[in-house]
Amino acid sequence: MLIKFICAVVTRALFILISLIGVWRVTRVKENNLYWFLTILYLPLVFEMILTLRRRKGKDYKWFSPSIFLFLLSIIPTIWILELHHQQNKFSNAKCSKLDSSESIKNIFNSMRNTTNGTEAYKFFKDSAKFLSSVCANDWILALHQILLILLIVGKWLMPIGEGVTRDQLSQLLLIFVGTAADILEFTSETLSDVKDNSPQLVYIILAVWTWSMLQFPFHLSVVNSKAGDECESQTDSFLNRHSTDFWAVVETLFIQDGPFLLVRLTVMIHFNIIHQMLVFFTIKNLLVVTLNIYRMYVIFHDYRSI
Repeated sequence: MLIKFICAVVTRALFILISLIGVWRVTRVKENNLYWFLTILYLPLVFEMILTLRRRKGKDYKWFSPSIFLFLLSIIPTIWILELHHQQNKFSNAKCSKLDSSESIKNIFNSMRNTTNGTEAYKFFKDSAKFLSSVCANDWILALHQILLILLIVGKWLMPIGEGVTRDQLSQLLLIFVGTAADILEFTSETLSDVKDNSPQLVYIILAVWTWSMLQFPFHLSVVNSKAGDECESQTDSFLNRHSTDFWAVVETLFIQDGPFLLVRLTVMIHFNIIHQMLVFFTIKNLLVVTLNIYRMYVIFHDYRSI
């Protein structure tokens, strides 16, 4: 019981910490301390933590994870602001430290170590903030995307399992999260890099689709099923009761992930006239996934009608 309590608190504390770092970055790049008011978005997460610990002993819900949803609610506006600011100022000549090689990272840490010398905690944190501020905007945003996705997976793993959820279902859900996170990161990093300075509306489209795709993490409909397949078949002939897991998996693919990704990439190629090898490859990949899922749903429905 104590371990579950600690895991529930630590997970939400990590959520708040990463969101706080994101808000700090926004205040630095926008040079406006009013953006600290974004921390108000943490209040629902704190309230949810207190309520869950008191009423559910830290256990998550079966179909939906409020803590993950509220974490996304607190950090997504921060990433929007950083992405839009970067797209508007990415051709500025401001000096920054790139994280594109092990040598550059080592040089940054060595210079940071030389300035601090491990003397005072205040000086250490001050120099750490200076070091983080010197990192290039593109590397900063990419790191925030990566940490966000990793924390969603690790956080779901650490949180106490909800009632009615087996360890097997949780492991399946985590594996799906890993694949989903990789696809989302590839979509944002590859597609946003194609944005030209004269197409800011494309940035809004990409960020909107990215935000929509992140809804896969708080909802667990594609794995968690209420009853075993045989029990469902013996009680009802409903298609959704027999194949709810398959149905929701296809719905997520078609309407939340690969379907919207395909539409965005086709828009980039046709409307914005941006075509290159990797974009064509990922467009074909999304098209294949969408086509195969439609075929899968057809096969499932055909087998159901044949019974």
